[in-house]
Amino acid sequence: MSYEIATIPGDGIGPEVVEATLPLFERVAEAQNIDVEFTRYGWGSERYLEEGAMMPDDGLERIEDSDAILLGAVGHPDVPDHVTLHGLLLPIRKQFNQQVCKRPSILFEGVESPLRGYEGGDVEFVVYRENTEGEYADVGGREHVGFDHEVAVQSAVFTRQGTEAILRAAFEAAQEREGHLTSITKSNAQAYSMVFWDDVVEEVREDYPDVEVESLLVDAASMDLIRRPEEFDVIVASNLFGDVLTDIGAIVTGSMGLAPSGNINRSGTYPSMFEPVHGSAPDITGQGVANPTATVLSGAMLFEELGENQASEALWNAVRDVLADESAPTPPDLGGSASTEEMVEAFEERV
Repeated sequence: MSYEIATIPGDGIGPEVVEATLPLFERVAEAQNIDVEFTRYGWGSERYLEEGAMMPDDGLERIEDSDAILLGAVGHPDVPDHVTLHGLLLPIRKQFNQQVCKRPSILFEGVESPLRGYEGGDVEFVVYRENTEGEYADVGGREHVGFDHEVAVQSAVFTRQGTEAILRAAFEAAQEREGHLTSITKSNAQAYSMVFWDDVVEEVREDYPDVEVESLLVDAASMDLIRRPEEFDVIVASNLFGDVLTDIGAIVTGSMGLAPSGNINRSGTYPSMFEPVHGSAPDITGQGVANPTATVLSGAMLFEELGENQASEALWNAVRDVLADESAPTPPDLGGSASTEEMVEAFEERV
């Protein structure tokens, strides 16, 4: 098979990590007789600072026919976060109808959790986050700016179609895994959006009688991800709640540098996008010490979405082998001193 991957290195550590990992992806593809071309697009905050826009007006049209998108990171200390997100990341998610954000959290063998008593293999769950509406819907505004009676309104939007889409994706994942789904809500305080969410959960669960469903308020879920993370299997949550909980999931399983994600277009009409969760990390940009593991695993998720399961497994296995090997390089965020290049070289050796 032949694939074109739109590659947006982005900001901060994004470009250096993407450049380091692309040869690894190409080697894995070649070993599986996959023809893959990574087409680079220099969009991001540097472009915004020079031209006033994160990407060109026809940017989405230019990458619409790609088979998938690989994103390095978004964010710059000199550009407000709402500008970077609304200028690049969120338009891609929304315009390409990437309704499902899939974020696995795995405590790998050889990685130390900050939680006492947990070892490799004890924690492994996946969060399905609604990705195009909810609390991050671009609905609202500000009025009377600069006056004492200034007001800001931010409205959450929950549609039946969008809510059902993320729930069915999560239920299907639960069927394939351990058969346990945790729905995250806040219906005691949000009597419209979250009660609606709970109602749709009850309706959809009837189609999946073999899945056990647990409902947790988001504050209780945040607590339980720390005190009993081993009991979670598949978690489904709204845009905001999923965003927060996946950061907790990344930390309890060792580091943000190990956390991949996929923004999935369920219909296949548009490309899906894959990116590390960790962000642009401006504090270590240019030092060559960024952990590339999250990007490598995002690449594994990309290959899996394309149906190239052997390539995906090769990357997952390489990561597992390196992290479990006490003699292998270890990145700074996991207590070692290995550079980005040294980590990629270690993965390449296992491939």
